[in-house]
Amino acid sequence: MSWQSGLSYYELAFTVWGEEGAVRDHFATAFAGTYQCPLELNCQPFSQCIDYVEAIMRLHSSPDEMAAFDGHVFFQELLRFLFQQNRPAEEGASTRKAVEQSIKQLRDRYREVWTVNRLAAMANITRGHYTRMFKNITGLIPLDYLNGVRMDRAKQLLEKTDDRLFEIAQYVGFSNEYYFSRRFKQTVGISPGQYRRSHRDGIRVFAPFLEDFLVALGITPVSQCFHTVWGKQDYLGLQHVPAFDIEAADIEALSRLRPDFIIMDGGIERWLASDSWRSLAPTYNLPHPGEDWRSTLRIVADLLGKERQVPGIIERYESKADEARRVLGRSVRRETVACLRVSALGISLYAGAEQGYTGPVLYKDLGLTPHPLIRQLTGGARKAYVKLEGLAKLDADHLFITFDKRHSAYEEEERGLFASPEWQALPAARNGRVYEVDFLTWMNYGIMSHSKKIDDVLRVLA
Repeated sequence: MSWQSGLSYYELAFTVWGEEGAVRDHFATAFAGTYQCPLELNCQPFSQCIDYVEAIMRLHSSPDEMAAFDGHVFFQELLRFLFQQNRPAEEGASTRKAVEQSIKQLRDRYREVWTVNRLAAMANITRGHYTRMFKNITGLIPLDYLNGVRMDRAKQLLEKTDDRLFEIAQYVGFSNEYYFSRRFKQTVGISPGQYRRSHRDGIRVFAPFLEDFLVALGITPVSQCFHTVWGKQDYLGLQHVPAFDIEAADIEALSRLRPDFIIMDGGIERWLASDSWRSLAPTYNLPHPGEDWRSTLRIVADLLGKERQVPGIIERYESKADEARRVLGRSVRRETVACLRVSALGISLYAGAEQGYTGPVLYKDLGLTPHPLIRQLTGGARKAYVKLEGLAKLDADHLFITFDKRHSAYEEEERGLFASPEWQALPAARNGRVYEVDFLTWMNYGIMSHSKKIDDVLRVLA
């Protein structure tokens, strides 16, 4: 509309009713001014205000009772929309508190149309300042945070209702079902339909060498991985679950087990590319390193509808580790520890507190002291190879050792190390402080395997 055509506007008149003037006082406080003076109100985005007003005008003259009721609802929403943006700041309220209040509004009213400009206006600061403070508080930029809130709600609806996909998309704030599906897969890792199916009772899950996390969550896998040399993860107690030979990688055999869902990590691709599995069932690839077992547990639980179990599982593990740490602090004190993986090809020394299958448990969770050679040789890697003649430098007080039979040309070739003079000269070997542990229990990132590691350590060091 050009300026020559004049000014067009809507005028809404209403009467405030309430007991003892309480509601009228609330209106006066909300606008923080007198009704005789012109008022300028924040209204971001203005398009939403127009939508409310046009809906009110459209329904105002309708003879239909439901239409009249809808008109009142839109009017109330318009008032709420204005009041929430124009409430007077509390005396002494900080900018941070204003941003926190806007975050609460975003979280509670995630279905609405939000922009950073609107949020910044609510907090009465600039857009750039708002975004920086928002990220400082939440760790995310505003629209990524909003997307996460919407996706969490969408997951709840997919789990608990039979609503159609476009209905869920609209309910959580997406106008387009296809855009919602794309964003859902980007955020969660699988499509909304796959997510819904994965939360059915009795879902048949195949998770090669990730069975530990399923069992921890109370889920029995449709099959368990078996390696002709390493065997099965016996500590999981899955004796009655069919075994899948990971080296043979017989896709036809796996298809006969009819998995509904497959979860895998990068380590499995040494035997079979992930594309080979995708024809059998929806497949999720874990995006992070195995050391971050808490994230693995949370993701698997989220994919399979077991989220509520996760805090208790983690808390029980951490309580067990804390108690073991106190016990070992009294019995072991500052004696040094190392972990070796021995095969016919040589000796691997596992890394410190941040890397590998064993270091985070031994040196971080249990507080044991790593032998200095560990840091010197491994650096930022998960393990380092140690030559036989270099063993003399590994004068640790205690050695945990596991044998990898995969490369042995004959029975127990890997154990030839014990007969070498270099091994027999080690202080731990001379003092009877070498402890053999189960291969698949210790060469594993699962929470149940970590719990078993603690048991093994306590058995010999407490």
